[in-house]
Amino acid sequence: MVEQIKSRYSVAWIEKITEVPQSEWDALALPLKTPFFEWDWLHNMEASGSTTARSGWKPHHLTLWRDKNLIAVAPLYIKSHSFGEFVFDHQWADISERVGVRYYPKLLGMSPFTPAEGYRFLIAPGEDEDQIVALMVREIDNFCNRYGISGCHFLYVDPQWRPILERQGFSSWMHHSFIWENHGFSNFDDYLKIFNANQRRNIKRERKAMTKYGLELKAVTGDDIPKSFFSLMYDFYADTCDKFGWWGSKYLTRKFFELLHTNYRDRVVFIAAYSEQDNRQPLGMSFCLYKGDRMYGRYWGSYQEIDCLHFNACYYSPIEWAIANNIQSFDPGAGGRHKKRRGFPASPNHSLHRFYNDRLKQIFLPYMREVNQLEEQDIETINAELPFSKKDS
Repeated sequence: MVEQIKSRYSVAWIEKITEVPQSEWDALALPLKTPFFEWDWLHNMEASGSTTARSGWKPHHLTLWRDKNLIAVAPLYIKSHSFGEFVFDHQWADISERVGVRYYPKLLGMSPFTPAEGYRFLIAPGEDEDQIVALMVREIDNFCNRYGISGCHFLYVDPQWRPILERQGFSSWMHHSFIWENHGFSNFDDYLKIFNANQRRNIKRERKAMTKYGLELKAVTGDDIPKSFFSLMYDFYADTCDKFGWWGSKYLTRKFFELLHTNYRDRVVFIAAYSEQDNRQPLGMSFCLYKGDRMYGRYWGSYQEIDCLHFNACYYSPIEWAIANNIQSFDPGAGGRHKKRRGFPASPNHSLHRFYNDRLKQIFLPYMREVNQLEEQDIETINAELPFSKKDS
């Protein structure tokens, strides 16, 4: 659907990313610090059947054109549920149902199944960002009102982009992630110095457990990754998701992982755990991505329950690789306060929300400030308990 919204500008809602040439989309996406809005990543999700109307993640991207030139994109999805988002608005949906308001479908902006900060509209350099955002928000408002969409929600937003949307009337909801930062560490032992003596001993013990169980962890990247690893990673991912039921967010298909070998392996880091008895195929593995000086942990799994393997495959070995490769921040993924014991302080992130039903506005918006204050206190409490030495606290 194409609509003229201002002289020289037009908008088009697209249901397939292939409706936009990859070169034009990536001209907007590649300059971003996050890798999760590049054409290949999102296309792999669509082409693999991971993001579909059937899965409750129907692509419905907004594009803005000046004449025939693409100048902005908003990656968006029509959602029929709240799973796979890791921003838990299920209570909002329950309350809406109780007061007789339909909460779904809703319009969602994020990289699917990826609770990593960085969502924003993709806008060409040199454009007036406030003006472009205002045009796109107006079109989103028109779309949601026209089709009875209850609300528009942007999750894990770029902190520099958030004030622009707040000026457009979006309400901010604070959450937290656990983020490792590189403070100029020369190696892993140098990193260990930030911990108090007791936690240093614990981490060293957890690292030595790999030798005790006869395991060796290796980092493999880019063209050095065997093609078979991608399908194998699906097996690990699916098994881990199955253990958590609905909360496991099992949406990605085997084809999604296999497509990464073709067009996205240059961003992938696998941490593979091999047994001394059989080093032909990993018995456990974690899957990370990186871009520039940022790294993101996404999925992991193991054929066996091995004490401390998760900590090593998902935290310690990625940190070791990050230090060696000048990575400055590492987001290991959603959940788990156990991360703070391994050097991941709580860091605030925000989602942005707009409701189109007056009753929902009256119910949810007045309490947003109070909820955010409680979240700030929670972050302070978590970080006060970090096991760092006093001189580094």
